[in-house]
Amino acid sequence: MKKSRKFLSVLAVCCLSLTAFSCASASEEETVSYKEIAPETREELASLAAKDERLTGELENKKIKWLSDWDINPDATGKSTPPELAIFQERYGGEVEWYKCLYAERYDMLANYINANEGIDFFYAGNFDAFPKGAIRSMFVPCDEYIDFDSDLWKDVKDINDSIMWKGQHYMTVVEMTGDNCAVMYNRDTVQELGFDDPYELYKNGEWDWDIFEKMLKAFCDPANQKFGLDGWWFESGLSATVGVPYIGLKDGTLVSNLTDSNIERVQNFMYDLYNSDCIAIGVGDFGWSDHPEYIGEGKELFYPAGLWKIYSEADKIDERRNINTGWKGIFGENFMFVPMPKDPEADEYYIPANMNSYCFVKDGQNPEGVAKFLDCKRLTLLNEDIKKIADQQFMEDYQWTEEMIAMKNEMDELAMANPVIDFKNGVTTDLFDMLDSSENGVRASGKGTPWNESLAAIQSPVQTMIDEANNS
Repeated sequence: MKKSRKFLSVLAVCCLSLTAFSCASASEEETVSYKEIAPETREELASLAAKDERLTGELENKKIKWLSDWDINPDATGKSTPPELAIFQERYGGEVEWYKCLYAERYDMLANYINANEGIDFFYAGNFDAFPKGAIRSMFVPCDEYIDFDSDLWKDVKDINDSIMWKGQHYMTVVEMTGDNCAVMYNRDTVQELGFDDPYELYKNGEWDWDIFEKMLKAFCDPANQKFGLDGWWFESGLSATVGVPYIGLKDGTLVSNLTDSNIERVQNFMYDLYNSDCIAIGVGDFGWSDHPEYIGEGKELFYPAGLWKIYSEADKIDERRNINTGWKGIFGENFMFVPMPKDPEADEYYIPANMNSYCFVKDGQNPEGVAKFLDCKRLTLLNEDIKKIADQQFMEDYQWTEEMIAMKNEMDELAMANPVIDFKNGVTTDLFDMLDSSENGVRASGKGTPWNESLAAIQSPVQTMIDEANNS
């Protein structure tokens, strides 16, 4: 059975305390003891890295500063030391110093630290909101001086990185495309009771598409009797990605709007039909705007599309005060599984909402060479088969995933790498994102009862104006 390609944990960790910047260096806070990688595993990783000639050079400055709402180091999710970090530590004597912050305050904190000459080195770009606006605002700098995309470590992602250059330079360093941005989470018991085949089996047989997805929803949904269909804040973008056309794309280094594309219209009409069939729960009727993933485990909900970060955590985590399991099994149930978003029957390929495991080099960073070496270590974990096996085993031990789940994650990563669709609607300006993300006239509106032609008439012109301003900045 195929193994997953890397160890990844991108689960947000809230701030424990705030400084005047509402963000603090991990070294300034109370030390918390988290799970560490086993000594024998660390020794084996060090040996494998030392033998691999793709890692070159040494580091004079060992420390790199990382600003984020989640930690690369071991954290409270149950994650132990990631293999890439262990290799960075052993091969280069490297250290990642974490500067904590709240997710919503990342850019304010980054601006404050840049102005204060703190020397923050790198920033996560996989949330699709860092690029190109971070380049436009001079918060990030090109990585071309430090990353050799023609090298053996980087050549298989060179095309992806070259496709998202801004003004002829690489402002974002994509380590890989992953398929974990939005998956359909479900409980096998609920599907079996409904009388349908397991979506996992449907996927393997090439039958998991919009048609069966809609058929299952219509058979299950009965909101008046607590039978809900689609939940989660991500399903609109997740379904949209399956047509293979981003709302805002990048062509030859220029942002383009695809709002009038016929494929966009088709997926919007599909979501409008789901709304009219009572298949959408969140934001509709009495369900409200709070998501309820626990309804999956309770059998009251059919599908919960969300990023796999939802289950990048311990399966069993008992809250003794409330006597409940707050791990992913406690929420989604024992017989939980996930599959990619359903295939668009009219698409030429199987497109899914992809995620960029990517990073930006921060303006006035004190150690860009160190960031480059750390990212080299991340690339090595994807290319060295022996290291990948160790990463897979560690993932299973940390999060209690099954081999079947890891195999599914691996297949989703392969889909994302084969057919990458990158949407930049989050990464231009806040005003553009707010307009496109709106449930009134944005990409969510069809799923809340507004026909796409009405939304398009309202947003097409102002969106184009904002795109033109960004291109001419």
